[in-house]
Amino acid sequence: MRRHPNWLKIKIGGGESYVRMKSLLRNGKLHTICEEAKCPNIAECFGSGTAVFLILGDICTRNCRYCYVKHGKPTPLNLDEPGDVAESVKKLGLKYAVITSVTRDDLDDGGANVFYETIREIKKLNKNCNIEVLIPDFKGKIESLKKIIDANPDVINHNIEVVKELFQEIRPQGNYEISLRILKDIKKINKDVKTKSGFMVGLGESKEQILNTMKDLRRANVDFLTIGQYLQPSRNHVVISKYYTPEEFDQLKKIALDLGFKHVESGPLVRSSYHAEKVLCL
Repeated sequence: MRRHPNWLKIKIGGGESYVRMKSLLRNGKLHTICEEAKCPNIAECFGSGTAVFLILGDICTRNCRYCYVKHGKPTPLNLDEPGDVAESVKKLGLKYAVITSVTRDDLDDGGANVFYETIREIKKLNKNCNIEVLIPDFKGKIESLKKIIDANPDVINHNIEVVKELFQEIRPQGNYEISLRILKDIKKINKDVKTKSGFMVGLGESKEQILNTMKDLRRANVDFLTIGQYLQPSRNHVVISKYYTPEEFDQLKKIALDLGFKHVESGPLVRSSYHAEKVLCL
């Protein structure tokens, strides 16, 4: 494991808001992607009272080589989960809630109905809360995607994660073209839904491949983009090929904005839901 450069040093968790968030999540038997994926921003987000709720359990049916989330045979669905998440959003007084999930290829709809019910329950209890969902690819099933859109979230995010050329090595159970089609289909079904995607750098991609990925996402009419540094979560995961400097991330942001993205978060510690609430302030 490499020693990270100075610009990647982060504050460890602590403080009243951080402790309160951890306690609430444990008492509600809820998961967050912040914890499961070892997000480097957990101290900042928990400390400010925000989190990304992880539904459909904490075990993924896929095994991407960059991801720290557990993989294997998932546990049965928690039928109380949509209501539990909604209650937690209310207790925290959130104005912007982000909901994501593990990938559940074992379910016929990929878990779309649980997303639907979770969004509905949040809206029932939290009239002024905006909702962003970060969805898996549902194996490209249009019925599952329509279910999500029918629930009327404010933003639908589906991460492309890596450049096309790295999919076979890094995301062998994923498909670049299916992910792009998901993003395109959202706008075809409802042109007013805001869409978002993101990817990591530092896995061996070239600048040309990064540019091509951005162009593909713009052709899919993606509104918002996130770009962050890949950080190796354990010795068993793919090794970092390059550390991008803050200046290089600034350059990538400029390129993305020039291509027409409405909002771009680009930086070493940026993750898909980092400062997510900003997109609705545009």
